[in-house]
Amino acid sequence: MDILRLFKHLLTPPWLAARRFGPALAAEIGAAVEVAEAGQRGEIRFVVEGPLRFAQLWQGCSARQRAADLFGSLGVWDTEGNSGVLIYVQLVDRRVEILADRGIAARVAQAEWDAICRSMEAAFAAGDYRNGALAAIRRAGDLLGEHFPADGRNPDELSDQPLVI
Repeated sequence: MDILRLFKHLLTPPWLAARRFGPALAAEIGAAVEVAEAGQRGEIRFVVEGPLRFAQLWQGCSARQRAADLFGSLGVWDTEGNSGVLIYVQLVDRRVEILADRGIAARVAQAEWDAICRSMEAAFAAGDYRNGALAAIRRAGDLLGEHFPADGRNPDELSDQPLVI
């Protein structure tokens, strides 16, 4: 267990995520997700999390593992075309993870998603949460549109509004 990481999470107030991603930015993110999903069959779910719980830290839960937990619990894996994508922001660890369902993972290399993650992390490090998040959503939408174009059906299976926890 990383003691420094444990203390950072324990000493960070839970409202941090809500402060960085307040109602105005959350509304913009929701609208951007809606636009990004318009021309394709993929589904994007955006999640921002502040400090992790003590039990998660004690078990050494990484940002990637936490993203995988949320991927399952939020049903991102349960879309009709196996075309769900989770964009997970772990604010305290300053990490971004993108997980794609098997239908997308077979067509889009993980390196593409990782490049989006690193770009978001760089923007966030500079304090530009808005542009970092919106650019990532646009890029994810572009990738989904390229590999999962709308075929006359485009159900909205996941909430477009970000989850801030």
